[in-house]
Amino acid sequence: MATDERQSSTGIGIEASVRRFFEKYGLGFVMVASYFGSGSVFIASSAGVRYGYALLWAAVGAVLFGFMAQDMSARLGIFGESLMVFTRRKLGRAGATAVALLLSVGCVAWCLELTAAVGKGVAVLSGGAVGWQPIALLTGLAAIVTGVQSYDRIERVMTVTMFGLLAAYLAVAGASAPAPAAVVAGLVPSIPAPGALTLVAAIIGTTALWPNFFLESILVEEKGWTDAAAIPTMRRDLGLGYLVGGLTTVAIIVSTAAVLRPMGITSLETFITPGRALAQVLGGWALVLFLVGALAAAFNSIVPIMWTPAYMIPQALGHDVTPDDRRFKLLYVALVAVGSLSPLVHAVFGLSVVEMIILFPAYNGVVGLPITALLLFWAVNDDETMGEHDNGLALNAVNVSLVLLAIFLAASSAGDVFGAILSGNF
Repeated sequence: MATDERQSSTGIGIEASVRRFFEKYGLGFVMVASYFGSGSVFIASSAGVRYGYALLWAAVGAVLFGFMAQDMSARLGIFGESLMVFTRRKLGRAGATAVALLLSVGCVAWCLELTAAVGKGVAVLSGGAVGWQPIALLTGLAAIVTGVQSYDRIERVMTVTMFGLLAAYLAVAGASAPAPAAVVAGLVPSIPAPGALTLVAAIIGTTALWPNFFLESILVEEKGWTDAAAIPTMRRDLGLGYLVGGLTTVAIIVSTAAVLRPMGITSLETFITPGRALAQVLGGWALVLFLVGALAAAFNSIVPIMWTPAYMIPQALGHDVTPDDRRFKLLYVALVAVGSLSPLVHAVFGLSVVEMIILFPAYNGVVGLPITALLLFWAVNDDETMGEHDNGLALNAVNVSLVLLAIFLAASSAGDVFGAILSGNF
């Protein structure tokens, strides 16, 4: 009897602790899960194999950059309104709808890339026993079933997954025996070669993910963060989430720099390549852990990215939606269903999985990031919207940097990205 009572008391205590944690944390992990997909794994791995530890500082800087951008989005939602509601008020229904539809194309492109990435990863893990195409379709179905669950349940799943990814990649990084002095040196900003600057921009561009600028401004209400008293809690949540995401990125750079670069590998064909190379040195467990982590990261990204157009389009049309609304769920299901057709894109355009992984996020950098960065800058500096809570000098410096980065990425790569997508020749 006493033992049963102690076990019951322990269970109640754990449940209460979990509940208290998610009263204060969780949304930051949803934002990090959104950006930390197969593209992030590929870019971090590329940084390690091409430049060793030299770009670790960029991962740290990207975390700070992403944190401050999300802080602006959250304050917009707390003190003003969501970013798409602001857009509709300023541009009108027709203008906001055009923006929402244009940006939604980018979200569907991301979904195509992510379902293909999961499919390819499972095909590799199975030793080719199954093709990636049916797995991609099943991934979309799983994302549909997951995404229509309650927000609180999904928030918990994504938080646990991000902690799991951190543990997995830290285990691989620890086993790779990195050089401590080189790791510390990599935290000092430097550009080891001219091409490294583009990779720095890619690291920052994938961390400051444009769908999150819309999503955070909407979901603060789900957390009950609606006034100035919520700002410290919101910032602690973002800080913890981006700390976990940043450490995971650092662990990937460290492990690939310590193992792949000494093997003479200086470029990657796909996000799967590092896992195969790690297995040669550390054993098969490293391949499984690396690939399972990459697959979990890719799947984790689908839901929040595809939530974004399911919110944006109704808001642009003047409808206020919540995750429980039928309109929201139907739109989410329809868009994810389209985003599951990566096998069809492969057949029609001739794009491989690797090309989709690279080109579709690049499309979003060319189209989505400049538009959203400009809208966010406008919103957080609009006195009518923010009142006395508009941006200060430091945050405006970050926002201007984000806008300039977005314009730079778009101007330097637009022709190549669109040409490669339409020609199927990357």
